[in-house]
Amino acid sequence: MGFRCMFKVLAVFAVTLTVTATSVAGQAKAGCQSNCGNTSIPYPFETGSTDCNISKRFFIRCNTSFNPPKAFLTTSDIEVLHISLNGYLRIQYSVGYDCYNSSGSAYYFYAGFRLSKFLISHTRNKFTAIGCDTYAYVEGFTGRTYSTGCVSFCYDVADLVNRSCSGIGCCQTALPKGVTDYELSFDSYWKHSKVLSFNPCSYGFAVEDGAYSFSVSDLSNINFSKRKFPIILDWTIGNQNCMEAKMDVDNYACKQNSDCIDPENGRGYLCKCLHGFQDINECETLKPCSGTCHNLPGSYNCSCPKGFEGDGRKKGTGCNPKVKQHFPILVGTLGIGMSLLFSLLCCSWVYLGLRQRKLNLLKQQNFKQNGGVLLREQLSKREEYGGIAKIFTLEELKKAMNNYHESRILGRGGQGTVYKGLLLDGRSIAIKKSLIGNQNQVQPFVNEVIVLSQINHRNVVKLLRCCLETQVPLLVYEYVKNGTLFDYLHNATHTSIISWEARLKIAIEAVEALSYLHSAASPPIIHREVKLTNILLDENYNAKVSDF
Repeated sequence: MGFRCMFKVLAVFAVTLTVTATSVAGQAKAGCQSNCGNTSIPYPFETGSTDCNISKRFFIRCNTSFNPPKAFLTTSDIEVLHISLNGYLRIQYSVGYDCYNSSGSAYYFYAGFRLSKFLISHTRNKFTAIGCDTYAYVEGFTGRTYSTGCVSFCYDVADLVNRSCSGIGCCQTALPKGVTDYELSFDSYWKHSKVLSFNPCSYGFAVEDGAYSFSVSDLSNINFSKRKFPIILDWTIGNQNCMEAKMDVDNYACKQNSDCIDPENGRGYLCKCLHGFQDINECETLKPCSGTCHNLPGSYNCSCPKGFEGDGRKKGTGCNPKVKQHFPILVGTLGIGMSLLFSLLCCSWVYLGLRQRKLNLLKQQNFKQNGGVLLREQLSKREEYGGIAKIFTLEELKKAMNNYHESRILGRGGQGTVYKGLLLDGRSIAIKKSLIGNQNQVQPFVNEVIVLSQINHRNVVKLLRCCLETQVPLLVYEYVKNGTLFDYLHNATHTSIISWEARLKIAIEAVEALSYLHSAASPPIIHREVKLTNILLDENYNAKVSDF
């Protein structure tokens, strides 16, 4: 692809010449479809064969089952509304919602999509949430991991103001730079029970800045969940910036009288005609082909008709009849085999994608069910805890435990199973697979994690992190090398190791730890199961009190 720009000159009364500056016209290749319904499809985008677009990521699927036809991004269900040669395109996507009735949760839709190459514009979009008991989150895990969101509350319709999105019934926030996916989730503090009469649902959506204006009636509109809003995506040419692209002379797209522009978002570059220049049609002005001429922005291409071969150029090999093929059966068999292989690969890709999506949704559901949203909110309020950096992902812990291998089990008890884990940096940890009996224990569990995270005593086992993406939570403690005091006092092979002086020291350290928990900790923590199996010994036989 190349952008070659020339002066556009108009004759006036055959005497006066006027130079007119125009922008590059959005025209498709000759012989390629230039629009889909009411949507114009300029090059490098196209709806036809691979010869019509610059690469497969610029393919636009034209669905003619609609009247008029509708354009969709590649093979997805994301509708394309407009394509601009200034480096952006406008898509349309659904609203996410989380609705309740007097019995609790009624129905929900956690909207989301993932893009392969295009970026969600961070300057032209706003993430918007509406509702009177609404926590709305947007997260991304492909390429760059990110998380953002906003909170919206109100208790009376009289508090709401049309066209105001400042957190009372409606809130907005910016999306981060350089992201390619968008996964929406919700939470509600009172499950909308206090506002059901006029607002049973929370809604969330990314929207082009200025395309949505809040209306009080939206909170009670049962059809709002069916709405779709425009979102702006950024596109560029290739993966090189302007400096890198200019060094690759053969593939550099910006030709004569055009300039290269680095985008604000992502890699790649754009071409723009200099002031006073426009793109020309070489097929009409130069007539360079003996076959069919295809005009490109800034360049052209020649092709031969069916049954002929060559470069199609007047100053090249031209077009000559093809030599008859002698092996049609072999060619056909090879084609069928390649088609079957391609179909198998596509089916495998779809299956793996659906399977991974199902696992991701399950992890998100477990995270929310185990109080992850509430814990993350509490930790983010405490700068000393570093926000969600205190939460492990399931993949990290599965690697640390060698996928729950039996050889990693340190012990089993009434409160769960304890595994030994090994982190990538070489540190050893103890991972406890604990239990939550029912959802009423989520709030106490979150409070307990917050309190235990603050304990810092040399004779108390330290809670390091937790993981909430499993059906039951995983708690991560420091690893205490020498096991329990019970083993050393009741195992004949160990009793001689600990002297009476060491035993007295262990007893004093255990008492100091209990004194700290019962009296010095804020709030106080009462250890209800003081026994030898809950007193651990480190490599220097120092006491470590656990399971309180």
